[in-house]
Amino acid sequence: MEFPITDLLSAEESERWILEHFHPEGLKCPWCQSPVEQANLFRVTRKSKLKVYRCRKCKHIYNLYTGTVFQQHHLTPQQVVLLLRGVLKGETSTELAAELGVDYNTVLHLRRRLQENAERLQPETPLPDLEAESDEFFQNAGEKRSGMCEPAPPSPAESQQTSRPRHVLQ
Repeated sequence: MEFPITDLLSAEESERWILEHFHPEGLKCPWCQSPVEQANLFRVTRKSKLKVYRCRKCKHIYNLYTGTVFQQHHLTPQQVVLLLRGVLKGETSTELAAELGVDYNTVLHLRRRLQENAERLQPETPLPDLEAESDEFFQNAGEKRSGMCEPAPPSPAESQQTSRPRHVLQ
C-alpha cells in the first residue's frame, strides 16, 4: 500500500518551517538584502508551488530555496521538510525517493550535499572532557543467511556487569 505522506502536511506549515529554519532573520533578497516586503510577487512555480519574488531595489528574482541546497530543485515545501526529516532519521535514499515521489538520483544528490555541509560546519574545538560514555550500538543490515542461529546466552561474567562500558577519547 502506498502512503501519500506529502499529502498529509500542509504547504503553508511546511513553508513556515522552512522560512524559520533556512531564513531565521526573514526572507531577504540575496543580492541587496532587502526584505521580502519590499519585493513584488513575480509568479508561483508550477511544480513546487513556490512564490517567486522580484526585488524592487535590484530587480533580482529569488524564492524560499535561493541560496540553499534546494535551489534549482523543483520540490514542494512538504517534500523538502520530509526529505530533511528522512535524512536525519537515517532512512535510505531509495525509501525516501519512493515515499516522496522524487527521483532517486535527486534524493542521493541532496543527501550528499546536506552531509557535506554538516561535515564542513562541524566545530573544530576539542571535546571538554577526555572521557566520554558510549552505549553499544548494533545495526542490523538484514538477514545475511537463512536459518540464523539464536544468540548465545550471556556468560555469568557478562550478566553480572551492570555498568555501561566507558571509552577514553585521546
